[in-house]
Amino acid sequence: MFVDVPDGRRIEVLVAGPDKGMPLVYHYGTPSAAVPNPQVFDGAAKRGLRTVVFSRPGYGESTPRPGRSVADVAADTAAVLDALGADRFVTIGKSGGGPHALACAALLPDRCAAASSVAGVAPFGAEGLDWLAGMGQTNLDEFGAAEAGPDELTRYLEEEAKVLATVRATDVAEALDDVLSEVDRSVLTGDFAESLAASFRRAVVHGIAGWRDDDLAFVRDWKFRPGDGAPVAIWQGGQDRMVPYAHGEWLAEHVPGARIHLLPDEGHLSLLIREYEKVLDDLLEMAT
Repeated sequence: MFVDVPDGRRIEVLVAGPDKGMPLVYHYGTPSAAVPNPQVFDGAAKRGLRTVVFSRPGYGESTPRPGRSVADVAADTAAVLDALGADRFVTIGKSGGGPHALACAALLPDRCAAASSVAGVAPFGAEGLDWLAGMGQTNLDEFGAAEAGPDELTRYLEEEAKVLATVRATDVAEALDDVLSEVDRSVLTGDFAESLAASFRRAVVHGIAGWRDDDLAFVRDWKFRPGDGAPVAIWQGGQDRMVPYAHGEWLAEHVPGARIHLLPDEGHLSLLIREYEKVLDDLLEMAT
């Protein structure tokens, strides 16, 4: 389905699960677009939740919004929930979706019952955090380009997108290359690999606008303070080469009242695959 917003944009939305269930707004990572994810959808449905995922501006069929901030996701989330006739919701953000879940908690406190950041990045330039330390070379190159500005980032991502545009489950590990730890490689199989590859392909189906604007938003002012508003949980793995453990440690220290789950043996992908049931249960416990 599509949701039209007042500024003339259109948002691509996918909904799964019981019609009367509380919405779980699930923010995919970077780059990603709205595609079915059996593990995410099934785990939520077992708990009576209706999963709502939407492609952020510039991904999939969602209209680009150049210059957007992380905070801007809150208004889009509210518009999608309004179109579904929903009020209260819970939210999870994975990887690049983590800051977007935190934005919903901070900026929609009357509607967001709880939020979880799973392997999510911390604010760029945060005091006491070496933001790039521990990332694989691919991420270092990408965010180095983001720091250099939109033109340099666009050139970099256009080359990277040529790979993601045709990636399949059998070669997604090769596409991710040096940002995968061994524990992450071990879970990149079956339905999960299929859905991840499909999400990558759909993310760049019309180019790199969504990916570019995500990256630029991460290295600029997020325009909200993480930890404000609704209850928050922070989940992070110690074997993560995409979003290093230090990001979780920083959020754990600087998000007041957050539930902290720092797991030294998990990676960026394994954290979601092996701990998702616990993430959901913890989220619902916070919400009630």
